[in-house]
Amino acid sequence: MLEKGKRSIFAYFPSSINADKASKELKGAGIPIDEGSIAIDRISRYNMRMDDERNQPVNNALTLSGPVLYSSSPVEGPNPLLAASDSASGIGNPDAGAAGGTAFLLTVVTKEERVREAMQIIKENGGRV
Repeated sequence: MLEKGKRSIFAYFPSSINADKASKELKGAGIPIDEGSIAIDRISRYNMRMDDERNQPVNNALTLSGPVLYSSSPVEGPNPLLAASDSASGIGNPDAGAAGGTAFLLTVVTKEERVREAMQIIKENGGRV
């Protein structure tokens, strides 16, 4: 729970570059309360986290798509939602895998009086609040 006078803002971005730029501008303006009150996360519609160490073709998988589709978690096994994705079928949907086309979530905690300023910076960088 946030303390009185503090607000959290959730903003969605289509690219990590835009989210990172907004984060740097917010920090430069002194909007986050401290270093721990701003974060960027990637959202997946498949309810999973892509593990860069496991999801590389150099992990001796038999196919290039094998690591991406089936190696995200040794405990869970194959991810049927990810395997059934149109991005895996070769259709080439440009938004495949992105959560609503905005797969990057920027979260910031700030003082209530700085919310409008923060939202303006976010929107100028292509974010949706």
